[in-house]
Amino acid sequence: MPRLHRLFPFLNWPRPDAALLRSEALAGLTVGLMVIPQGVAYAALAGMPLVTGIYASMLPALIAVLFSSSVRLSVGPTALTCLLVSASLTGLAEPGSARWIELAVWLALLSGGLQVVLGFARFGWLLNLVNSPVLMAFTQGAAVLIIGSQLPAMLGFSDGWAALLTQPRLHWPTLAFGLGAAAVLMLARRWRPGFPSVLLLVVGTAGLSYWTGFQASGGALIGALPQGLPALYAPGWPGWETLRQLLLPTLVITLVSFLETASSAKVDSGDRGQRWDQNQDLIGQGLAKLSSALVGAFPTSSSFSRSALNLYAGARTGWATVFSVAVVLLTLLLLTPLLAYVPLAVLAAIVVVAVAGLIRPRAFLRLWRLSRVEAVTAALTFAITVLAAPQLYWGVLAGMLMALSHFLYLRLHPRIIEVGLHTDGSLRDRHLWKLPPLNDHTCALRMDAALDFATVNGFELAITQHLTQHPDTRHVMLFAHPINWIDATGVEAFGRLRTQLASQGIALHLVGLKLPVEALLRKAGELPEGELLRLYRTEAEALRSNWESA
Repeated sequence: MPRLHRLFPFLNWPRPDAALLRSEALAGLTVGLMVIPQGVAYAALAGMPLVTGIYASMLPALIAVLFSSSVRLSVGPTALTCLLVSASLTGLAEPGSARWIELAVWLALLSGGLQVVLGFARFGWLLNLVNSPVLMAFTQGAAVLIIGSQLPAMLGFSDGWAALLTQPRLHWPTLAFGLGAAAVLMLARRWRPGFPSVLLLVVGTAGLSYWTGFQASGGALIGALPQGLPALYAPGWPGWETLRQLLLPTLVITLVSFLETASSAKVDSGDRGQRWDQNQDLIGQGLAKLSSALVGAFPTSSSFSRSALNLYAGARTGWATVFSVAVVLLTLLLLTPLLAYVPLAVLAAIVVVAVAGLIRPRAFLRLWRLSRVEAVTAALTFAITVLAAPQLYWGVLAGMLMALSHFLYLRLHPRIIEVGLHTDGSLRDRHLWKLPPLNDHTCALRMDAALDFATVNGFELAITQHLTQHPDTRHVMLFAHPINWIDATGVEAFGRLRTQLASQGIALHLVGLKLPVEALLRKAGELPEGELLRLYRTEAEALRSNWESA
């Protein structure tokens, strides 16, 4: 039975009563009214038919909430994932064409299938390959690109950025709709964040554009959207060469999409006081992408803003998402004609305002104060993301490589210090605090790392250098509390060190050796009893012995 509940998380949902259904219906209505215009706007960002944004807000959201452990996340179109779709397919097909739709569906199939496999294989730890500075910089770089792509439509540049300097042509009604919509959204987000301002703005601008004859004056509208449920979509075989070209974008979409999920899921699980099951969420998010492909839509992800709104509106279970899907379904069946008169400038304003909050220059300054290496890594990630557009996935890959290189450098250069006795009774860095040696003819070291293949060279070098500089050394005291792991290479290095010290008549003192490390060394026969090898459980015991032997 527990296994069944783990495979089908929705079996853990509480049985609804009238009070629960009322609160969940209100939260679902709030999110559903927001996701409809956002879904249409993000579909345009992905270069997909606008109605696919509504499709991606229904079945994927329902599948995700049924099979994920984080039941209060709003799954559907997101700006970052849609930008990655557009960037990945640029040059492979024409936006909005049948080939473009087919390739976007393949991205949903590949990334969704990969997430399901990773989830069942318990590979959620791969999330740790991208650290916070890299993700922050990549997100801000992507936000800049998203805003840059939407500003021409929002401000009425009829020919885009390319012709702005040579043949500038502004469509003033479009400019008015775009700037007015952006101003309304920003004010509403500041004063009434839980109010369905996006939907009211869409309805209001649709009526205004119809009344003023906006289309007749040259303005661009959404146009008629198909009504009714989507048909099942079966993409054609794209060919091995095309699949090869989609491989790298698939990996990046999978990674970035799940990082988007993580940012919301950690808030959700923390609010509920529960542990986040990242592997189950991988499965749920992967199944959501696969279901999105079935209706001819694009890869989906968890929206941080809509998930936050879901929590703000009082959602407690997955029933809120069920009501949200019902709202989207009713809109698709009955209300899509109302969207036909919405200016595209309003959709662009919705996207711009939604992602503008992702641009936070102060985050770079704060990071500079904390770690200059990570700040440089973040700055380069941002720059590469922007300059490599439309192949912006090179930004996150370059950031990952730089972060992992820094991590590897730190692992290969462990922190090894000579300790001295501070006046407060603690052992600290002798050279940093200008402390005297623990005792004459004694080398007292502490290595703050595991003793493995990555650290043995630094370990042996530190001791060898001290012995060379202090040939009168008679005792080497290793404070081993931080050494929580040792591998075969570390055992061999320890054996060489013990043999070298014994040949010179130098006693080796091991302080606070952890049980797993001690057990492996004993199994290898590297802890023989004798005057030249002594073990102590505590620092106090070692210090007493050290002073008594002086």
